[in-house]
Amino acid sequence: MDATKTVVVALTGASGMAYGMRLVESLVRADARVFLLYSQAAHVVAKQELGFVLPPRPAEAERHFSERYGAKEGQIRAFGRDDWFAPVASGSNPADAMVICPCTTGTLAAVAMGLSDNLIERAADVMLKEGRKLVLVPRETPFSTVHLENMLTLARAGAVILPANPGFYHRPTRVEELVDFIVARILDHIGVPNRLAGRWGEEH
Repeated sequence: MDATKTVVVALTGASGMAYGMRLVESLVRADARVFLLYSQAAHVVAKQELGFVLPPRPAEAERHFSERYGAKEGQIRAFGRDDWFAPVASGSNPADAMVICPCTTGTLAAVAMGLSDNLIERAADVMLKEGRKLVLVPRETPFSTVHLENMLTLARAGAVILPANPGFYHRPTRVEELVDFIVARILDHIGVPNRLAGRWGEEH
């Protein structure tokens, strides 16, 4: 993989924050550059599910995540929800890929409708219009007709809808293995080599 590959990771307020955190860690280990965005609701979910307080300011987030995952200087950049001067806000400087993980059905709907009311939505809109890889990881069940229609709209626009539904053929014995299964599939779709989870047809 090209060491200069840039991936936007957006954390929103859906359950499943462990997926997003593991994704950031895996991208750093793969030498990708990470542009990190997160919504206000993501703060609540991170605290509830992981006992983790997301830093409120971008500079603090960059420092914290870099130390947490041993990132190189400048490898992780964070941006506020209204930072319209961020590189990801313009099609003149798009990232190679973007993943919204976990993705609320509200964020999914906003992206499907092209609202672009905050940086997460705008960055996703840029990915679609520039023909770059956009992966959305909804963690909701069951899906309503509204949810499914929005997913279909995005799929037709070129996005990948990758629900957080882990497989079990690799015989997981820990929750972390279920998380890694989904993160591995995300990485596969954005072209980042990984060995996080066993693959079908391989010996366990």
